[in-house]
Amino acid sequence: MDANLHATDTKPPQVQTIALIVASAMFMQNLDSAIINTSLPRMALSFAVTTIDLSLGITAYMLASAAISPLSGWLSDRFGARNVLMGAVLTFTAASLACGLATNLPAFVIARLAQGSGGALMMPVGMGVVLRHTAKSQLMRASALTVWPALLAPILGPLLGGFITQTFDWRWNFWLNLPIGLAGAAAVFVWVPKDAREAGRKLDVNGFVLCSLALTCLIAGFQRSSVGGSDRDLALGLIAVGLISGWLAIRHLRTAAAPLLQLGPLARPSFFHSSLFPGVLFRAQFSTAPLLLPLLFQLGFGLSPFAAGRWVLVYFVGNLGIKPATSWILKNFGFRNVTSVNGFVVGLTMVACGFLTKNTPEIPLILLLLAAGASRSMQMTCLTTLVFADVSNAEKNAASTLLAMLIQTSAAAGVALAAFLLALFEGLYGATQVGLPELHASFWVVGAMALFGAVVFRRMPPDIGSEVSLHKVA
Repeated sequence: MDANLHATDTKPPQVQTIALIVASAMFMQNLDSAIINTSLPRMALSFAVTTIDLSLGITAYMLASAAISPLSGWLSDRFGARNVLMGAVLTFTAASLACGLATNLPAFVIARLAQGSGGALMMPVGMGVVLRHTAKSQLMRASALTVWPALLAPILGPLLGGFITQTFDWRWNFWLNLPIGLAGAAAVFVWVPKDAREAGRKLDVNGFVLCSLALTCLIAGFQRSSVGGSDRDLALGLIAVGLISGWLAIRHLRTAAAPLLQLGPLARPSFFHSSLFPGVLFRAQFSTAPLLLPLLFQLGFGLSPFAAGRWVLVYFVGNLGIKPATSWILKNFGFRNVTSVNGFVVGLTMVACGFLTKNTPEIPLILLLLAAGASRSMQMTCLTTLVFADVSNAEKNAASTLLAMLIQTSAAAGVALAAFLLALFEGLYGATQVGLPELHASFWVVGAMALFGAVVFRRMPPDIGSEVSLHKVA
């Protein structure tokens, strides 16, 4: 299918099939990220290294993904989105096989670099494929399908990873990707239509170097910023280099004759608000809860890891429970009302978590966690759907790449923010370790950040994204 054909040329059943295929690939990627942490102690024994040493494998994946992701739009234009997506899935699958076969840490790190390279392309190229074949009236349904991997993988990952590691071997956590990846690549080949290529488009090397440098330095800096001493100085230096490189990258992309990335989508109000500001505040906040909640139940309440995991599971059940009502809510109230009101609920539930103690009755605790999870899911669906509401066909590859880069950066910043807040309040309160007061204060700050974002969303136009939500403004 020619890339210039309108998305309405693709029949609705095929649109859902394409969205489900892309969602499956993204689920494999999200599940792999969620599952690996449960295997680290056993892997350390196999490689005769410490668990801390294995953080190199996680860092390698993250940095490879950050370095390669700016190329996704150019690769899609140059070789065709279907071919690139199929290649990304096969690369990720082959690298997963290599991860499971690794007998030492260097081999594992190399395999994770390859895995990160494939994973870097799956989300932006996959979203570009969905957008290319989805009319605005169908975007809500397609977005709902592509959001579920981020909601379901954190639930299944730790449970499945622990079971596989205990029952079989940690290597099967990676080999689990083999049937999913091979089936996914075959599905892409069969169901995703061919698209046109821009064979003569040259690679903007300067843009690629600047974008990759900015993204890798920012993410690495955010990851290291929670560590004290000289490591924190290094982290601040990396963040500074990342910010300077990012500024130079933006300057270059604005003036280059054939830039690696088109910045046009940022001029669209729907894309700007949902991906950059205040969307980035919520995306960062989404990354703090999976870190702060387990610590609240373990360090604050004194529960075992298993008992804490059960309470966190309630939070993720709330994530999934709201999904059937999402389309109806947006159709009746519109993006501006939902993102602002629901954003307020997101912030309020986080602030309320800052008042929980081990004596909190179970029923109010369950209701709060369900509300926090449901509001998070609702806001995530709104951001994912609204971001592409006004993007033109010509801008879809660039928009998908920009969104992937912003999601990576905000997720790393969110984890770093949570760790930084805990360390900050630990010092202010004079504590020797993180406890309930430090966790409470961190929840209040994160909640206030979401409340501020909700106020900003209220300033959006009343009819923003109405073609997608089908909401009729009086």
